[in-house]
Amino acid sequence: MTDAPAATIEAERSPAAGEAMIEVRGLTKTFKSLTAVDDISFHVKRGEIFGFLGPNGAGKSTTIKMLTTLLRPTGGSMRLNGFDPATQPDAVRRSIGIVFQDPSLDDQLTALENMEVHGVLYKVPAALRRARTEELLKLVELWDRRKDLVMKFSGGMRRRLEIARGLLHHPTVLFLDEPTLGLDPQTRNQMWAYLKELSAREGATVFFTTHYMDEADRLAHRLAIVDHGKIVATGTPAEVKAAQSAASLEEAFLNLTGRTIREEDVSATDRMRMTVRGMSRQRR
Repeated sequence: MTDAPAATIEAERSPAAGEAMIEVRGLTKTFKSLTAVDDISFHVKRGEIFGFLGPNGAGKSTTIKMLTTLLRPTGGSMRLNGFDPATQPDAVRRSIGIVFQDPSLDDQLTALENMEVHGVLYKVPAALRRARTEELLKLVELWDRRKDLVMKFSGGMRRRLEIARGLLHHPTVLFLDEPTLGLDPQTRNQMWAYLKELSAREGATVFFTTHYMDEADRLAHRLAIVDHGKIVATGTPAEVKAAQSAASLEEAFLNLTGRTIREEDVSATDRMRMTVRGMSRQRR
């Protein structure tokens, strides 16, 4: 069955304010003898900034890959903007924007050209694409640099451009994988100020991962902590800290997940990026 037109689907199924934008129930993913995600359930409200936290290898990336249509679950159910990522991938992809941990811009193109390519891939009408590009680049303070090659941009400028690009097609959910990794404190604070403003203006739901616990504590309306494939805590940052009698979210996180250093699964992350790039090439 083919997906219905995007406008019709959106009108019929998009959750109202305060309702769940993401619903996950009993979600499980196994790889042979390894259970990467083990019967997890959570929900994210429309317009919420939601933190998804955990040590390396805890199951965060696998969960995000299932939500963003890159992996099929072994069991359980998911709904994103009213759609099932496993059976309605095109509708889900129209509903989401993704900003990866590592840069994914074409640094041989200008900021304007990067925005244009993204808009064409998502079939944003030309007039709307131009107006939306100007609006977003002005908001992230890159309009004056729109004709500069991305190779000339600093790390903070690239990240701001990636976020603007991720919002170009009006996604209802923006996934951010370590969006401020490696940025200095000033740029991190500025980045989140942009994201909070964009979330408020666009009504977008923000689903983010981070290893900066102070960042999650200040910004997340609610959060979930996952470890060994299971969710070990959910709630507001204040609720999670109170449940662990912890003075900080970092202390609560360590109480819940232990203090042993985890090895990062770089290959899994790289596979996700390669899959998305392949999808983009297919759309061309």
